[in-house]
Amino acid sequence: MQAGLVVILAAGVALGNVSVIVNATLSLAVTALPALLERDHGVTLDPVIVVWITVAVLLHSAGMIGLYDRVWWWDHLTHTLSGGLVAIAGYAVTSAIDEHAPDVTLPPAFLWVFVFLFTVAVGVCWELLEMIGRELARAMDVEPILIVYSVEDTMLDLVFNVVGATIVAAMARLSGGRAVLERLGDSLARQ
Repeated sequence: MQAGLVVILAAGVALGNVSVIVNATLSLAVTALPALLERDHGVTLDPVIVVWITVAVLLHSAGMIGLYDRVWWWDHLTHTLSGGLVAIAGYAVTSAIDEHAPDVTLPPAFLWVFVFLFTVAVGVCWELLEMIGRELARAMDVEPILIVYSVEDTMLDLVFNVVGATIVAAMARLSGGRAVLERLGDSLARQ
């Protein structure tokens, strides 16, 4: 998958597309984080989370070379994956607080409400950053790195973030999926 990101980066360079170059470079950096965290801080992420992160950034970077424009559902897929990833991270952080803070006790129903709201809040913050970035790029007369298509597209992005969070919550409610999610969340929470 990292080789795929290198190919996308090379395509961005060949096309002279700054958005593709920046996104592919940042995506490669993100894929290196799990190994750096393990080497420098002894933090070991579950392999499923590492693959999930890598797939999400690879698909996002691939979208930047035209798939967002040509494949109507590509943006929905990437936001669903990202929303699920944010939900797992929110679950891990919230579970760690619940487990390690003696004055905090979170009922399971509240935990999932919090994770859902956390995912929505992160999605809103991301969309605001995209819009601010676009306006700053316009003000400086440079090409925006992140593309904002419309308010309707932004709302759909948020909807698919929620779809990702809902899938993660559903996994937690299913008997087999609950163990997988707890393993993923516990691997993050231990760190």
